[in-house]
This record gives sequence, structure tokens and C-alpha cells, in this order.
Amino acid sequence: MRTAGRGGEQGSGIGDVVEVAFVVPRSGPAGLFGPACESCGALAAAELNAAGGVLGREVRLHAVDGGRAPAQVAAEVGALVEAGAVQAVSGWHISAVRQEIAPRVSGRVPYVYAPLYEGGERTPGVFLAGETPDRQVLPGLRWMAAELGVRTWCVVGDDYVWPRVSARAARRWARTTPDVRILDQVFVPLGTEDFTDALDRVLRSGAQGVLMFLVGSDAVRFNRAFAAAGGDRRCVRFSPLMEENMLLASGPSRELYSAAAWFESLPTAAGLDFSRRYVERFGPRAPVPGALAESCFEGLTLLARLAERARSLDVDAVSGAGEGIAYESPRGDVALVHNHLRQDVYLARADGLEFDVLARLT
Repeated sequence: MRTAGRGGEQGSGIGDVVEVAFVVPRSGPAGLFGPACESCGALAAAELNAAGGVLGREVRLHAVDGGRAPAQVAAEVGALVEAGAVQAVSGWHISAVRQEIAPRVSGRVPYVYAPLYEGGERTPGVFLAGETPDRQVLPGLRWMAAELGVRTWCVVGDDYVWPRVSARAARRWARTTPDVRILDQVFVPLGTEDFTDALDRVLRSGAQGVLMFLVGSDAVRFNRAFAAAGGDRRCVRFSPLMEENMLLASGPSRELYSAAAWFESLPTAAGLDFSRRYVERFGPRAPVPGALAESCFEGLTLLARLAERARSLDVDAVSGAGEGIAYESPRGDVALVHNHLRQDVYLARADGLEFDVLARLT
């Protein structure tokens, strides 16, 4: 995909080009929401270009399939950077891919990592636009205990860094929280198709809730198996990575909760305006811009704000200029603190094939 926004298409007079390696899943378990990621990236590029581009230069997205093996993705991105073919990196891809890309591009180009993640990334020149467990998972567990009385949990997750480190944070929190316990945890290979053994262990744990760290089609398969086994009549599910396209593929779900900085149904002026612009550009039958895809819009917007503040895309200049950037995004008021974008996080419950936003988490 080579994406030029409306400014470039209409001959806006932008003389040069900023090429961004846009790493999004076109394959693998996360490929389920890849089309929505590409659409949200295209919308960001179009709106930036309509406003004059980045540093007066047209933004173009050079799509890289982030759903492949991490080393393979990093090799492609690294080659693009080394050849001078791209001046920045952004997009949605799992943390295992980020851990391979970050050292390849550090000190060379700015890298804005869009998704929620496990926290702790400090590679120079890497900026994080997504939610972290301390502001997403842990407040969600606290809300579930206070509002629903759910105090015992079983973790089920894919076996890589984001689920394992996030689960570790949840266990550490539970040890200091009265009456909250994590009874068991089950990790499965990324791309698992048969959840029979994992589901049996989850249900035998006797937990009131299932804390899910599953990606894309893995979460869909688990949800279908869980419902077929009657698990949704016995306990709740809570996931920080569950958006509208995954919900649609899972089918109508009982007692399924998610926490994110943005939902397609978020009833705020900024959120509703983003949804309107998305539909105007791509039509009502386009993939739903869930939180995971919308984060791609956030990543590119943050990249543009960083370049604007630094008056450059030089990675050292950008790194020195980022602290304290604040602006309004579809997620509301956001600010960059220690290279992480601070933002409100909301908790929602699946209602049919949509999410009903219940609370803002603190």
C-alpha cells in the first residue's frame, strides 16, 4: 500500500515526501483487524496532507506486513531505514515485533509504536502511543471487584512478552489487594486453533473471571469455545485487547468486558467526530475503526506533533522536544510524558455486537 492523502492527490504543492514505514498486520492472528488499521492510517495521512503535511512535506505510508515472524518484519523495516527509503516508523504490531524493530532503528529515525503494550520500553527514539497495564488492566480489575464483586481470576494468554509481562503486573497487584486472587494462568502459542485443553483448565480453576491476553483470531476462537462450553454463564471475561471487529467475529457475547482509550461507541465529541470523518471517507461498510485500528491514527498524529515541535524529523531533535506535548485527539486530551502518551481509559461491556461504555477508569 502506498497511501497519499487528499492533499497529495489534489496537488497541494507539498514539494517533498515523508515516507513512513507503516507496520500493520496483514497476516497472522492480528490480520483480523489489519484492514481497519490500514484505513485509520490512510485517514491520518489524508488529514495531515490536507493541512500541509509534516514539515510542509507530503506523508506517504509504506505498508509492511507486521503479522509475520518478528525477525522477518524487523529485517524489512531495518533495510528500508538503512536505504533511506523511510524517515519514520509507526503502526500496530505485537510487542515481540517491536522488540526486534526498536534496536534496528534506534538513533536513526523516530519510531512511534501505536498499540497498547506491557510497559517499560525505553529505547531511545521510541515513543509509545498506547495504553499500559497500570492505566488499563489494573484499574479494570479494581472496577470489576468493586462493581461486580469479581475477585478471583484465571489468566489465559498468548505465549509472548505482552501477555506474560501484563499477567505478571496483574499478579503483583493482586498480592497487594485484599480478597483479589489470580488462581491460575494458561499460555498458548500465538496462532492456537484448538483451545480445548486451555478452556478445560480455565473452567476447572473455579475463577469468577477470565483475564484474557489473546490477540485477534486467537481471542475469537477462545470466545467461541468458551460460549459453546457455557463458560459465559459461569464467569465474566475481561480483556485489554478486544475491539469491535474481534467482537463481530466472536458472535454475541455475554459478560465480556474490555478496557481501552477509545471505542467506536465512545460518546464524546472528539470520538464521535472521528467516527464521522472515518465514515465520510471510507463509507458505512468499511471495517469498524476499533481501538486497535484507531491507535494507528494516534501514532501518526503523534509523529506529526513531534516533528512540528522539533521542526525536524532528526531522531535526536525529536527525542529532545517531545516531553509535554499536549493536544486533543479522538481519545480526548492527551499529553506525552516520558515518551508515553497519557490518555483517559474507559471500560465497556459487550452488548450484542457493539460495546457499551460504562465508566472512565482512574
